[in-house]
Amino acid sequence: MQTLTPQHLVQLTALRHELHRTPEVSGEESATAQRISAELEALGADRIWRDLGGHGVAAEFKGAAPGPTVLLRCELDGLPIRELSDLPYKSLFDGKGHLCGHDGHMVSMLGVGMRLATRPATGRVILLFQPAEETGAGAKAVIADHRWAEIRPDYAFAYHNVPGRPLGEIGLCAGPGNCASRGMQIMFEGKSSHAAAPEDGLSPASAMAALMTSLPALGSGQIGDDDFALSTLTHAHLGEPTFGIAPADGELRVTLRTMSNARMDTLIADALAEVARSKGALNVDVHWHDVFLSVVNDADATAIARDVALGLGHVINEMALPMRWSEDFGRIGDDGPKAAMLYIGAGETQPQLHNPDYDFPDALLPVVIEQFSGIVERLLGARKP
Repeated sequence: MQTLTPQHLVQLTALRHELHRTPEVSGEESATAQRISAELEALGADRIWRDLGGHGVAAEFKGAAPGPTVLLRCELDGLPIRELSDLPYKSLFDGKGHLCGHDGHMVSMLGVGMRLATRPATGRVILLFQPAEETGAGAKAVIADHRWAEIRPDYAFAYHNVPGRPLGEIGLCAGPGNCASRGMQIMFEGKSSHAAAPEDGLSPASAMAALMTSLPALGSGQIGDDDFALSTLTHAHLGEPTFGIAPADGELRVTLRTMSNARMDTLIADALAEVARSKGALNVDVHWHDVFLSVVNDADATAIARDVALGLGHVINEMALPMRWSEDFGRIGDDGPKAAMLYIGAGETQPQLHNPDYDFPDALLPVVIEQFSGIVERLLGARKP
């Protein structure tokens, strides 16, 4: 594969800063997708798919001979969080920011695309720029797109930067790597009444108070245990801010989190049973949001990433425990390829993901580009320029 020059890295850094200035949240990534498509065209991709599962973009780089398909995936979307920083390239859009590092993820995969100017010896590489990762909707929509059959890989790799770990450290975790999670929205409908005669109405207050205790109590085990489950109350709303009305309506939001998809099924059943037990005569509707499958890292794909990291002299973190947070990459792994998520250190003093002052470290770009280019060469072979 082609070697990147210092000038290439300057260009990639400038592009990351450009993307950082103009974040788009899940489902709204049209301008970002157009910018990425233009870069892929300039890199001479053999084929580009646009509007995959929404605003997704994928590019094909074909090897000289038949072989496996290796997919490298990153994310297009930013977050609905106001950025608080003095960066010269801070977000131009109030209330939106690339505060998870997806700007850096995109640019690092474009860096791999630069190196693919010298194509691999066999097979093909697919660079996937996925929409709507933050809501858990993007990978499902991409896979549901009828053109996914033209892309479907034999191997799939992705990464996330991890603040709090040494810069450039390659975290590996065969088996469960990220938890399954989903948002549970519970809507209550009763009947209002005068606050002087609450017995003439039907208030959700008692049901909500019971569930605010019983749903969090469904948690079990510790992260890493097969039975690990976490039920976190995130929002509660009851009636209107008045003194004269006993409320009719209410809402609770709870995030359910488990190590495995099977454990999620039992946690859902337990949560629904608690709702049924508490609702009484109220009308209650349950809606599900931000549904993420667990990421289960294939042992062979993880071993390939490990061999590459060792060959490049990277420091490896053999992770004893998976991440509590969720990742939409689980959908892609669940579709059949040998898939592995890498957890690459972003620096021990780096602000946490989703913090308002987070910024992807530019010094991480060459490490990631080298690692993922190495995975491509390991699987598909290299041709001399």
